[in-house]
Amino acid sequence: MSEQRVTIVTGASQGIGRAIAVAFGGEQDVVVLAARNLEGLNETATLVEKAGGMPMVVETDVTSETSVEQMTRTVNDRHGRIDVLVNNSGIGGPSRRLWEVEPAEWRATFEVNVHGVFLVTRAVMPVMIARGTGSVIIIGSVSGKRPLFGRSPYTSSKTALIGMTRTLAHEAGAEGVRVNLISPGFVAGPRIDWVIEAQAGARGITAEEVRREFEAEAALGRLTEPTDVARAAVFLASEAASGITGTDLNVNSGAVMY
Repeated sequence: MSEQRVTIVTGASQGIGRAIAVAFGGEQDVVVLAARNLEGLNETATLVEKAGGMPMVVETDVTSETSVEQMTRTVNDRHGRIDVLVNNSGIGGPSRRLWEVEPAEWRATFEVNVHGVFLVTRAVMPVMIARGTGSVIIIGSVSGKRPLFGRSPYTSSKTALIGMTRTLAHEAGAEGVRVNLISPGFVAGPRIDWVIEAQAGARGITAEEVRREFEAEAALGRLTEPTDVARAAVFLASEAASGITGTDLNVNSGAVMY
């Protein structure tokens, strides 16, 4: 049985997930790193350990009920608790107008971005409820709240997470479990670089023009950093946020304020 707080971060092999995992490592948590990319998870584990945490790598496919349930059992058997779940796994999906999107691409986007969140949360909730405490954090997107050309599968999947968060928070409150969502916006890194390139190609303008547009839309005049999102997740999991549930927290440099 672990004395330390146990935090699961899905999609922890890179990007925002890696930043979140390292931030919880800085809180001296046991940080369970879950994703399909084992090499990336091992790299994150090194960073978590350097930050002061105790990494636990569990190769996991969030779209597989069997894989998710095995991960949850492994963590609970070893540590006897799960205090925090950060649902970060997600894919970008296609970047084309809706009528040009293949049904298989639409399904694949929802399979990871929505169904994966459902499966992991469904598996972890009973462990939290048994202890009468827990914090579930879902990583959404500013794209779920505003139009973005050619991104209907992704934006639709992220909008769905807002409804999931609010309903689950309502259901789980009496069980002592808080549920919140973070809406990052235009986070610096490889994924936004890909989105910018795709936007530029679809609209017939340069990638630099798209990047300047994204930056200009933000009140702070910059892209959001992965560490911005990570610090918000640590806050939502903390006692300082004990009265916060069902909230959609904007961490997008002011690109969206609702």
